[in-house]
Amino acid sequence: MDPDAVAKAFVEHYYSTFDANRPGLVSLYQEGSMLTFEGQKIQGSQNIVAKLTSLPFQQCKHNITTVDCQPSGPAGGMLVFVSGNLQLAGEQHALKFSQMFHLISNQGTYYVFNDIFRLNYA
Repeated sequence: MDPDAVAKAFVEHYYSTFDANRPGLVSLYQEGSMLTFEGQKIQGSQNIVAKLTSLPFQQCKHNITTVDCQPSGPAGGMLVFVSGNLQLAGEQHALKFSQMFHLISNQGTYYVFNDIFRLNYA
């Protein structure tokens, strides 16, 4: 399977789900998964989704600028690095962000083992 195609499909799925139905992200994480969100570490699928659903905005739209990926480890994992703009409802200016995912292969599918998110302030 082409890593670039997997990364692109994952990114499209992740951000469309985030923008439309954040609780639906729970299936992309497992209990050993970790999110670092603006320096705060959160572990476990339920805790991660609780953090994402508690963010101080309800509506947003991610516009992806770049997606880079590399194979990771002998078990078919993948690193995916994303940059883009986050447009919040009612805000004139978009926020720039970067996000890194470490995807782990699991019986033909992938789950997010590590997720690091940062806003990029100019």
